[in-house]
Amino acid sequence: RLGFQHYFDFRSRSTRAEYWLLLLFVILTQQALNVVNIRIGILFGLAVLIPGLALGTRRLHDINKSGWWLLMWFGIFLIVPVIVLIAWHTKRSDEGTNKYGPDPRQAT
Repeated sequence: RLGFQHYFDFRSRSTRAEYWLLLLFVILTQQALNVVNIRIGILFGLAVLIPGLALGTRRLHDINKSGWWLLMWFGIFLIVPVIVLIAWHTKRSDEGTNKYGPDPRQAT
């Protein structure tokens, strides 16, 4: 839900749980829609593209990395950039406030 609430938010931070739960939802829904109708699956994929990029950017911000690193997905589809991004997305959050904002796990 939080991934869609912050649809165009490319500036703050997101937790690992928020990232991985939205990714799981998108993958399962995409596969189910592809079974029903491939065109509906493609439309769903396009509809979740922007929130997915925003959430990926916020997740990188949570470990104090720039969101521009996500361009590795689009520029070159080699195994090394994919492994690096997966490792970063599974990395534990930075404690406290960093240059991208306060820790999303702490109460404000």
